[in-house]
Amino acid sequence: MYINCHSWFSFKYGVMKPETLLEEAQKAGVRALALTDIHCTAGIPDLVRLAEKDYGIKPIAGIEFRQGHRLLYIGLAKDNNGFQQLCELLSPHLLDGETLPERAPELSGAFFIYPFSAAPAQLRPNERIGIKPSDLTRLPFSPWAKRTHELVTLLPVTFRSNPGSSPGDFNTHRLLRTVAKNTVVSMLPSEELAAPDESFRTEEEVRRIYRDFPQLLDNTQRLLEACSIAFDGKDKTQEVVGASRAHDREKLHRDTREGLLYRYPNATPKVLTRMEHELDVIERMGFISYFLINQDIVRFARSKGFFHVGRGSGANSLVAYCLGITDVDPIELDLYFERFINPARRKPPDFDIDFSWKDRDEVYRYVFAKYNEGKGGYHHVAQIATYTTFQWRGAIRELGKAVGLPPEEIDALSEGERGYYARGRPSARANSNDLDKVAQAVIRYGKHLLGMPHHLGIHAAGLLVSERPITCYTALHRPPKGFPVTQFSMLEAEDLGLHKFDLLSQRGLGHIRDAVELVERNGEHIDIHDIPGFKQDPAIKELIKVGNTIGCFYVESPAMRMLLKKLKVDDYLGLVAASSIIRPGVAESGMMREYLLRHNDPERIKLAPPELLRIMPETYGVMVYQEDVLKVAHYYAGLDLEEADTLRRGMTARFRERPEFKVVQEKYFANCKAKGHPDAEAAEIWRQIESFASFSFAKGHSASYAVESYQSLYLKAHHPLEFLVGVANNFGGFYHTEFYLHEAKRSGATIEAPCINTSEQLCSLQGKRIVLGLGNVKSLETETIQLILHEREQRGPFTDLQDLLKRVPLHVEQARILIRVGALRFTGKSKPSLLWDLTLLHRPARVNTDGDLFITKVEEPKLPDLQHYPLADAYDELDLLGFPLCDPFSLANTAPGLEPRAALCHSQFVAQTPHTILRGTCMRTWASGWRCSAT
Repeated sequence: MYINCHSWFSFKYGVMKPETLLEEAQKAGVRALALTDIHCTAGIPDLVRLAEKDYGIKPIAGIEFRQGHRLLYIGLAKDNNGFQQLCELLSPHLLDGETLPERAPELSGAFFIYPFSAAPAQLRPNERIGIKPSDLTRLPFSPWAKRTHELVTLLPVTFRSNPGSSPGDFNTHRLLRTVAKNTVVSMLPSEELAAPDESFRTEEEVRRIYRDFPQLLDNTQRLLEACSIAFDGKDKTQEVVGASRAHDREKLHRDTREGLLYRYPNATPKVLTRMEHELDVIERMGFISYFLINQDIVRFARSKGFFHVGRGSGANSLVAYCLGITDVDPIELDLYFERFINPARRKPPDFDIDFSWKDRDEVYRYVFAKYNEGKGGYHHVAQIATYTTFQWRGAIRELGKAVGLPPEEIDALSEGERGYYARGRPSARANSNDLDKVAQAVIRYGKHLLGMPHHLGIHAAGLLVSERPITCYTALHRPPKGFPVTQFSMLEAEDLGLHKFDLLSQRGLGHIRDAVELVERNGEHIDIHDIPGFKQDPAIKELIKVGNTIGCFYVESPAMRMLLKKLKVDDYLGLVAASSIIRPGVAESGMMREYLLRHNDPERIKLAPPELLRIMPETYGVMVYQEDVLKVAHYYAGLDLEEADTLRRGMTARFRERPEFKVVQEKYFANCKAKGHPDAEAAEIWRQIESFASFSFAKGHSASYAVESYQSLYLKAHHPLEFLVGVANNFGGFYHTEFYLHEAKRSGATIEAPCINTSEQLCSLQGKRIVLGLGNVKSLETETIQLILHEREQRGPFTDLQDLLKRVPLHVEQARILIRVGALRFTGKSKPSLLWDLTLLHRPARVNTDGDLFITKVEEPKLPDLQHYPLADAYDELDLLGFPLCDPFSLANTAPGLEPRAALCHSQFVAQTPHTILRGTCMRTWASGWRCSAT
C-alpha cells in the first residue's frame, strides 16, 4: 500500500535512514514498499540490497518530483529500465536547471501517480491518481468516484510509527524544513511540512480507512506487483577499451612485457612467474579494461608533461608497475598481489593516482570527453558523491538560528568539548542544567541530527566509467565545479559493481614539476624518475638522517622530522615504515611508540607476543600497515581471508555499521577464545585494529609516498633554490610560504620584493635572487596582475609611475598597493614621494594598443622633504605579503639613529602623530611610518 516513502535522503525533509524505514515497515507487516525520495535516488541501492534479504520486503524504486513544495507526481519504476527512465527524467533538472514538466512524459517503464488535487482530466495507461485519507471526504463528489480503477491509495511515509518517537520525528522534520528555507520556525509556511500522520499503518488500519473504496487497495496491490528492481554486484565498468576484448587482452600482455624489459632488464624467474600469475588473475576476474583505462589516463598525463604518482593497494601489482601506473617495485618490498586483487573476494581493485593540483582538472576533462564520446548523449562517466552530514557544531548553529537564539548563545551552545565538533561531544555548557527550555530543545534535537545527511558532496577523487549509462543506477546532479556527480557514495558504487578510478590532486607533485622545469630551463636535464639512483644517493641519505626535509613531500612536518631522527634511518625501507607509523591510527594507539622502542632496543622485541612477532617480524610484531591487520586477523584470530578483508574494510566508520562487519567482530573474539588466546591480549589487539579506522596506510601506499618523497629529496639535495621556489609557487605544503623563503635564504638565496618590471605572476628565480611574484601580494586583484604582465610583454618595461598609470587602467587603491609593497622601487623614489605623485597624477587610464604618437611628461611637482623610515617597509610587507623580508628579529628592537616612534605599533604611532597631515595622504600610509618634515 506504500508507494510514497521518504528516507533521510529526502534531504532536510525525511528523518529515517533506509534501514530504519525497512525496520518500521517490517513491524507494520508491510510486504512491499516504494522508496520515493524527493529528487533523489541515493537510498535505492541500500533499499535493494537490504529489503528482501534482511527484512523480507519487496523493494520498489521511485522518485518524487516536486516544483518547490508542490508535488507534481510520483514516479515508480516497473523494472530497471524504468528506473533508468526516471533517472533520465530527473537528471536534466539537477544537471542544468531544466524545469520539470507539469505533466509526466510518456515513459514505457514507469508508472506515475498524481495528487488528487492536481490530476489531469485524462490519464494514460501508466498513470494513476493517488488518494490520501484526507481526500476521501471529497472523492464521492468528484468525477473520479466513477473511475475508481484509475485510483490508488496514497499513504506517504516520513516518520516512525512508534507513538513515543513520532512527535520527535515530526519536530525534527519541522526544524529541518526551517533550516532548508533559512527562516525561523514561527515563519515556516505550513505547506512546507509533511502531515504529522505520515507513518506506517497496519493492514487492518488501512482497510478501515479505505473501507468505502476497497478497490483502491486492490489497484495499489496490482501496481506494486507490476514493479520490481534488482541490482547485482557484477563488474559494470566499461568492458572494452579498444576494438575488441581480444585486442584489449593482447594490448595488456604486450604492454606489460614491454614494461617488464624497462623495469627489470634482467628479470628473474620469480619476476616472470609473478607477472604471468597477475595477468591470469586480471583476465579471470574481468579487470583488463580497468587496467587499460588507468594506463590510458597515465599516458595522457605524461603526453601533457603532467607528473603523477600511482599509490594505494595498486602499488602491490607488478603489472601496474610495468604499465607505468605506479613507480613502486612490489618485488623489492615483498608486496603481495592478493592485497590488491584477491580471487577469493569480489571487492574491485582500487588504484589511487595523484596529479598536481594544477593538472587534475585537465585529466578529468580528458576522461569525461574520451569515455563519453560517441555514446549518444548518455553519461557514462561521473564523479562519486559523498554525504555531507550534520555534525555537532553545524547542527547546533543551524537549529539555534531556526529557533531564533541570539548569536552569543548559539556560539556558546555549539562549542564542542576540546573543539572536537565532528565527534559530536557537546561542551559543558551544552550539558548544563541551567539552560532554558528552548536551549535544551536545541541540544536535544541537535543530537537527533548528528550523522544525518545534510546535502550531497563530492568524493575527493572518485570517477566511474561504466559500460551502460550511469543513469541506469542513479540520477546525476552538477555542483558548481561542473562535472556530473552520482547521488550515491563509493560504498554503494562498490555494491553495484561500479569500480571507481581515484584521480586525486596534491601540491607535492606541483612542487616537483615546477622545480624540474626551472632546472631544465637552465639547460640541465634530470631524470626525476630515476628512483633506484636516488635510493643510493649519499646526499639524500644525509638529508633523511638529519631530518633536513623541509619542503619535501610527506616528510617535512616537525613530527616526521623528529621521527626520522629517532628512527636513525637513511634508506628507502626505513622511509616507507616512517610514512606509515606517523599516521594517527598507529600513533594514537601507542603502536608508534612501541615500534620506536623495539627498533632502537633489540631486547625490547622479546616483549612482543610471540605469535605476533612470528606474523610480523619486519615490524617487530607491531601492526604498522593495513596488511598487518589482514595477517593478524587470518593467522592470529583464524578468520578466512575474505573475513579478514571485511575486518580491514571496517576501518571506515560507515562500513562498521554494516551487519557483515558485526558478524566478523563476533567471530574474531570467538575464534581467539577457541584458540586459547588470553582475553586481555585479544581485546588489546582488537583495540589496536580499531585504532586503524581511516588513519592507516597499505604498505604499497606508504611506498608510493616514499617514492615521491625521494623525488623531492633529490631536488632539495641538488637543486635547493629551484625546489624551494617550486614549493613557494604551489603555495607551500605543511608550512606558510614565508617558511620556505627562509629555507631558501639558508641555501644562499636573497629574497626581493615584487617589482612590476621583473616579477611574474609567482616567484621567479634569477641566479640566486628570488623575486616575489605579483600574485604574492594580498589584495592585488588578478585582473590588475594580468593587465600589468600583458602590457609589459607587449610594450616593454615601465619607466616610472606616470608611465604605469598611462599604460595600465589601475584603480588608485591598486596603484597604492603596488607602491607600498615596493613594486616601483626601480624609479629611485621613496614610497612617500610616489604616494604623493599618485595623488597628483592618477587619472584612470584607458587600454590603448596603438601607442601614443607624442609622449609628454607631466612636470613633477615640488614636494617638501619627505622622510622614509625603513621599518615602514616591514609594516607594509607584513600587511601585504604576510611576512617581512628583513630579518624578523630586527623588528623587536629600535635600530640606532631611528626615531623611537618607528618601532611602535600602528595604534601607538598614530596616537603620537601630529594631527596636521598633508591633504591627499592616506591615514593607513601615514600610520605605516612616513611623515613630512614640514609638519
